[in-house]
Amino acid sequence: MTAEHETLSFLLHAPSKVGKSTLSSTAPPPICVLDAEGGWRFIRSAGFNGKLMRKIHWDPLQGPPPRWDGTWEVCIVSIRSWDTLRMAYAYLLQAEHDFRSLILDSITEMQRRLKANLRGTEQMRIQDWGDLLTHMDSTIRGLRDLTLLPNNVRCVVFIAETEQRNGKWRPAMQGQIHRSLPYWMDLVGYLYVDNELGADGQPTHRVRRLLITPHPEYETGERVQGVLGDIVTEPNITQMLQTIFGSSGIMESLEEATAQ
Repeated sequence: MTAEHETLSFLLHAPSKVGKSTLSSTAPPPICVLDAEGGWRFIRSAGFNGKLMRKIHWDPLQGPPPRWDGTWEVCIVSIRSWDTLRMAYAYLLQAEHDFRSLILDSITEMQRRLKANLRGTEQMRIQDWGDLLTHMDSTIRGLRDLTLLPNNVRCVVFIAETEQRNGKWRPAMQGQIHRSLPYWMDLVGYLYVDNELGADGQPTHRVRRLLITPHPEYETGERVQGVLGDIVTEPNITQMLQTIFGSSGIMESLEEATAQ
């Protein structure tokens, strides 16, 4: 397998404040974050105990993405309108850039932005729901396809809120897209906090776990043939990529990027 095929699309859902954004910060740098919730102003390091991350900001309405020069790890796009997301989407698909990872945080909030763009405060009409599905479908699948096209992107992470629907916790999206979304991804994970038990069976400390095996109560699954196991404890996306693909050109390039 060549480095250009060593890519991953990842759908992550979890309750509020569990650590979805922090987990996504462990993706390979340089990272482009489409931040619709403003949470990335609090992200200072890669993961909870990782290396400090240097940030810059990019406004797609003012021009193309910055080229990576080794002085930053994260480029943040503040998504306050659908037009900003639309322009970022166009640049990421067509312009030259150096991003190895792309994070959408969150697609649930981005769908709300699109809904507001379509109808403002007015009630959605039947045709508006069709437009909403069409735009979200093309945007998510288009950005997912960055992992399938010849470019620098090796990982695209779609973060979603979670909701219980028909007895199962699923990524929170309105309309029929919630049915098809998991099928578009290589990995669908549910993040939760758990107790680590000592030899005496008593809790010693809290840990984060990522459920990725199919489960009757959670929308989860993977197509990486079980190499990550059923549950990843204290998950790290870069380490997950290395487990999936092993030592090769992509991982060497990631190590070079991190060292600079």
